[in-house]
Amino acid sequence: MNNQSDILYLEEINRKVNDALEKADADVRRLDENYMEFKRYMVQNRGEIDPHEMFQNEMELNRMDNTTALSASIRDKLLKLKDSPYFARIDFKENNSCIPGKYYIGRFSFRYGNELLIFDWRAPISSMFYDYEIGPAGFDAPSGRIEGQLTEKRQFKIKNGKLEYALQSSLTIQDDILQQELSHTSDEKMKSIITTIQKEQNQIIRNENSRTLIIQGVAGSGKTSIALHRIAFLLYRFKDRLSADHVGILSPNRVFGNYISEVLPELGEEPVCELGFTDIAREQIGNLIGFETDRVPSESNDSAWMERVRFKSALSFVKQMDDFISAAPGIIFDPADFTYGRFTADADTIKKRFDAYGNFPVRQRLKMIASDIYERFHSDNYMGDDIPKSSTILKALNKMIKIKNTLSLYKEFYKYMNKTELFIMPSKNTLEWADVFPFLYLYNFYEGLQENRLIRHLVIDEMQDYTPIQYVVINILFHCPKTILGDFGQFINPSHAYTLDDLKSLYEGSDFIELTKSYRSTYEIISFAMQIKNTGTIKAIERHGTPPAIIRCQNKNDELLTIRNKIEAFLQSSYSSLAIITKTSHDGKLLYDQLSGDYEVHFISTDSTEFKSGITVTSIQMSKGLEFDEVIIPYADSVCYSEEHDRNLLYIACTRAMHRLTLFYTGEISPLLKPENQTNYNEKTRLP
Repeated sequence: MNNQSDILYLEEINRKVNDALEKADADVRRLDENYMEFKRYMVQNRGEIDPHEMFQNEMELNRMDNTTALSASIRDKLLKLKDSPYFARIDFKENNSCIPGKYYIGRFSFRYGNELLIFDWRAPISSMFYDYEIGPAGFDAPSGRIEGQLTEKRQFKIKNGKLEYALQSSLTIQDDILQQELSHTSDEKMKSIITTIQKEQNQIIRNENSRTLIIQGVAGSGKTSIALHRIAFLLYRFKDRLSADHVGILSPNRVFGNYISEVLPELGEEPVCELGFTDIAREQIGNLIGFETDRVPSESNDSAWMERVRFKSALSFVKQMDDFISAAPGIIFDPADFTYGRFTADADTIKKRFDAYGNFPVRQRLKMIASDIYERFHSDNYMGDDIPKSSTILKALNKMIKIKNTLSLYKEFYKYMNKTELFIMPSKNTLEWADVFPFLYLYNFYEGLQENRLIRHLVIDEMQDYTPIQYVVINILFHCPKTILGDFGQFINPSHAYTLDDLKSLYEGSDFIELTKSYRSTYEIISFAMQIKNTGTIKAIERHGTPPAIIRCQNKNDELLTIRNKIEAFLQSSYSSLAIITKTSHDGKLLYDQLSGDYEVHFISTDSTEFKSGITVTSIQMSKGLEFDEVIIPYADSVCYSEEHDRNLLYIACTRAMHRLTLFYTGEISPLLKPENQTNYNEKTRLP
């Protein structure tokens, strides 16, 4: 219900925002003109300006460019405020104060003259909107804890500068607003959730003390969105020492990176650095050795390969590598006396120095020993004899190394374990993907990896899909704080043999948070997915919709016709996105080829870089992290989904659906979907 005072206050804010916007726009135009005029002067007088003045002019150009960029950023924020300046108001009376203050909360702060009219949602005082109901409340200000009473709490919906509603906020009202937001159709990109952040989510977002935060969140719990909002909060909280350039996100694929790319800009922050394990491997290995990209487990019948992957994905594999590294000095280094004229460094001394530098890579140790020997010879050379250069000593030390490169050392590791059959090179000078990060781990021991000093906070998404040895290497490369998130109920690779507890053991002292409430899917869809795979912890929000449908088709042609009928129905609906999710990318490509001639369909593969609304065909692996208004799962028969691990795959596919879920099959239904295992769904048989 809107009252006149809400409307009048919004009109006043709109006037002030418009006024500030006009001034900001004028500033940008003036700065642009000054910049171009100064640049023209430099070009026209280049031959007459001395080098010192030219340098000063270039410095001035850079300063003007930065000033213009800052002014443009202010203008862009004001443009967003013009559409929706705020979404909440709290009235807070501090203890020992008589009159409560009114605080409006929006995406960004807005100051007009000397008056702060709107508070950024990340400001300390704004946290009370998310954490408290009417009554006792408090927040952590820079000066310390401030306690008092919340006397008023209101929520607003403002669009295009117009007030759509203003409501006295309470738990009931907040739930209603959350339901309204969740019932909307999906967007092409993930959006911010600042108007519906829940209390437990807010506590994660505003956590500024954890060096490593591990978030285990069920499907649809909003864990990725929470992590992105946490980054936005940290950029706000530590703006003096943390910028978007200093934050990296390790995401499963480029499509997912594209899907989440709008959240931070929507919150007024620059996009952060997107990383992938393949990119990191290429950067570190360079031209040293090649490697295959990872295979899709559901598309491979190579049991020997799966056994190799399983062995290298266990936490115990890290322990075996560490044991080998401890023993490696005796395997790879055979010290001998080094003599040059009357000077000698005996083998025992060289070995002691080698062991003393045990925290450094082998090659670096040799350089340090060569320097030590040179310094000793130099200090003992009271007769002025000819002494060897450090490079000469190093050359002699290198001859004492029995294993000359990391690949030879990696092969020696499997001999050390008596498991040579577990190391296979698919082609010359090429590693399997499962060997890339173990190889890098030994490369760090032997040559030394290059630490990334730019990234000061790293977000790792889909944590369950990466192996312990990959985490160990990541910890070498990135010494910064980390936010690690995912869902161990959504394992995509049946050959990965490690647990959440194994991951937590790699980050001793980390803080762990579990999110159990799912917001994405309707109650009926979550209940259906839970009967395929009971994760034991997921709680579905009470948003109801159409029960999932399982439809039996007469044959494959009939199944294709049924899919086409569902597409036609989707095109006539209010939904924005439909995903047809197949078990394998191969099946998805065949289906895409059958549909793309008649419909505008997007196919998402491992080579894709962009997420689009509309009709999408993709595999279960590539659908992870994405959400769609409607999901179709074809080929849900006993041939396609029969193994125990297929529960994970079906669970992932089903939980991509927000509002509607349909499964098709021919022949015999998957045993994971048989009626005795399922309740609360519609089962139909299509008539020929």
